[in-house]
Amino acid sequence: MNIKKILPENGPPLNEVSKYIEKYKNELIVIKYGGNVFIDRNIFDNFIIDINILNKLGISIVVVHGGGPRIKRELEKSKIKSKFIRGLRVTDEKIINIVENVLIDFNNDIVNSLNQKGSKAISVHTRDNNIIEVVPEAKELGFVGIPNNINNSFLIETIKKNMIPIISPLGLDKNSQTYNINGDTAAGAVAKSLKSRRLLLMTNVEGVLDKEKKLIEEISSSEILEMIKNETITEGMIPKINTCLDAVNNGVTAVGIIDGRRKHSLLFEIFSDKGSGTLIRK
Repeated sequence: MNIKKILPENGPPLNEVSKYIEKYKNELIVIKYGGNVFIDRNIFDNFIIDINILNKLGISIVVVHGGGPRIKRELEKSKIKSKFIRGLRVTDEKIINIVENVLIDFNNDIVNSLNQKGSKAISVHTRDNNIIEVVPEAKELGFVGIPNNINNSFLIETIKKNMIPIISPLGLDKNSQTYNINGDTAAGAVAKSLKSRRLLLMTNVEGVLDKEKKLIEEISSSEILEMIKNETITEGMIPKINTCLDAVNNGVTAVGIIDGRRKHSLLFEIFSDKGSGTLIRK
């Protein structure tokens, strides 16, 4: 395999890449492509390029995507006002239909873009290859679910064929009713179920920042809990961090929060000594 031909010129250093290809050879990486990152088409295209490179280099990956901003746009078009409880969108019958359509539409966009690049990607959502069983999160939230079972065997079979599962954060309950799932929660559930080596959350922040707003490159779960306690980590970042902690305490070796806006941040995180963003270990 000619690694140099596959890698972009402005990517991680070649000598480091070979070492990490070896390291991740029989491992699994779950990548969450986050809500606010993908409104910008350039960022989307860069993401597709990186996923395609990982696939060509033989790295086994599973992608879980979000969809918040696209959902918001569609609901506004239909003049539907969203109500949030604990940061989760209250989802009635009308909203769940819109959410499902938007997420599946976006899923197809990712799958088609990867297939055009020569990777083999496959859609995984409530209408096609559903792998997530859910239970309702709370009555007042309506159709918002918590994953309670993941069909690992489908994912493992797909990966063995060198295909990339692209998973929408949707699931079905025991009556085949569709539920919306928080994207980070869905990615965390998949990573835990597969006991993946890495869970990478691509987002629109650099990573975890200290009190001086400087990036923390690596941190343990006890240090992170301290930062929540002293309010260095607040608001929107807390649910994300809770997903990370839950994953590292349940069989995922480490979780990275990385900046999806930065070119090739995925490649730098996986293939370089320095990494990119914040790595959280147990």
